[in-house]
Amino acid sequence: MKVIVNGKIYQIKSSRHKKLLWFLREDLKLYGTKYGCGKALCGFCTVLVDGVAVRSCQINLEEVKNKRITTIEGIPENHPVKKAWREIDVPQCGYCQSGQIMQAIELLSNNPKPSREEILNAMYGNLCRCGTYLRIIKAIELASGK
Repeated sequence: MKVIVNGKIYQIKSSRHKKLLWFLREDLKLYGTKYGCGKALCGFCTVLVDGVAVRSCQINLEEVKNKRITTIEGIPENHPVKKAWREIDVPQCGYCQSGQIMQAIELLSNNPKPSREEILNAMYGNLCRCGTYLRIIKAIELASGK
């Protein structure tokens, strides 16, 4: 069984029932994807699977075989969302930011010019311990060209 993570093909040697989050962190040493609640409620572990934002703490490796997984490490530094995040100075502690960015990237790939309401709906469920929600919204608006 194989997966494609950030453009590289990996043969999975772990149990097919291992959660994607732990495969990324333990096996591939990609620490940008964070553990939060373990129940898909916080969004800290969000990655893209074939372009769709998913909570990696709830996905078994079996479910992602032969799929393209993108983590925060696979997003170029010059990506509009990452650039906007830096320009707005979104993070405080930064723990949730990789999940927030991945969710924002999915939103903008499906809806390049979202309204504020659409941003709020898309980002609902991605928690921020520091409460930087207004800066997150502003960064998404900046990345969308608003």
